[in-house]
Amino acid sequence: MHKVPKVKLGIDVLLEEKLDLIRGKRVGLIANQTSVNSKLESTIDLLYRHPDVELVALFAPEHGIRGELPAGTKVRDYIDEITGLPVYSLYGDRMKPTKEMLKNIDILIFDIQDVGSRAYTYVYTMELAMEAAHDAGIEFMVLDRPNPLGGINVEGTLPEIRDDRFPAYNVLPIVHGMTIGELALYFNDVLNIGVKLIVVPMKGWSRDMLWEDTGLEWVLTSPHIPTPDAALCYAGTGLLGEIKNLSEGVGYTKPFEIVGAPWIDATSLADELNSRNLPGVYFRPIHYKPFYFRYVGEVCEGVELHLTDKHAFKPVATAIHILEAINKLYRGRLDFEHSPGFNWAVGGTYLVDAIMAGKSASEILKEWYALPEARERLATFMRLRERYLLY
Repeated sequence: MHKVPKVKLGIDVLLEEKLDLIRGKRVGLIANQTSVNSKLESTIDLLYRHPDVELVALFAPEHGIRGELPAGTKVRDYIDEITGLPVYSLYGDRMKPTKEMLKNIDILIFDIQDVGSRAYTYVYTMELAMEAAHDAGIEFMVLDRPNPLGGINVEGTLPEIRDDRFPAYNVLPIVHGMTIGELALYFNDVLNIGVKLIVVPMKGWSRDMLWEDTGLEWVLTSPHIPTPDAALCYAGTGLLGEIKNLSEGVGYTKPFEIVGAPWIDATSLADELNSRNLPGVYFRPIHYKPFYFRYVGEVCEGVELHLTDKHAFKPVATAIHILEAINKLYRGRLDFEHSPGFNWAVGGTYLVDAIMAGKSASEILKEWYALPEARERLATFMRLRERYLLY
């Protein structure tokens, strides 16, 4: 017997109240393991079996249609053995659907759970697919889902470096506080995509809700985001995982809830961080030995993040404090030189320069947001963002 969630997802609203939007149309679906209704039934199965829906093709983001592939692994095209439908890869040699793939489709639907961080690729899959749908002259529909970080906290600045592969990267701060449907509306205007866009909103979601407030079950969004707490931490500690000689818990049992390395002393780092009284988090000293990825078979020491008040927790600010505390205790040990992904994740070189210069986390955060261009871009984002909020 399923408990009744407080939130009705876009897929539930579509099938219960808005089926006319897709009736009689040939449907393409961008989906993965998170594409489920509030009873955990697969969107793929629900649309495929529905007598009034003609599902003709599936499209797979990073990690694949069933979520089995590790981060960064290319997804291939294949035939889905459950439905017999073609599955087209949107993560590999191509990142967006071709006209050929869309020629027998009237509407392309996106129904994937996001984690609310700029560093996660699903929003880019959506934005590029919106461009492709526009070019093919077909409709694009987003079935809305909650942002597990809630809809209030916005952190980090917009990137000072451009990424021409993913236009959406250039118009988002690290934590944007928007649902996937709101992002689609924002991208469609701000990036001048102009696709015929339909967003099917949720019912019962409010901006102050974190995941556990929704009553919905969590489905792991990728192999290393197994829980809502991992998603909440990922927005900050995921940035630290880009530094080549730090472990962010990937390869151990609590990815993104741990930060450590063999050259760190767990107690010293925990004491330093806890002395700062950061909101919503307590740092417990931890000793662990990763099973795979970085530092396999070596004992790492570091901290485990225990979230004591998830609404007060600031993932990006916390990550900057962790980084600066490590640099304070182990000056010069962080390998920024061989970690170009870090600058991409945080959007520029300011953070590395400030940490290397020995500035405190409080100074860094104050200066980062006060940089004239950063302040201007963030103010523009906040002003524009208001137009697209559905809840």
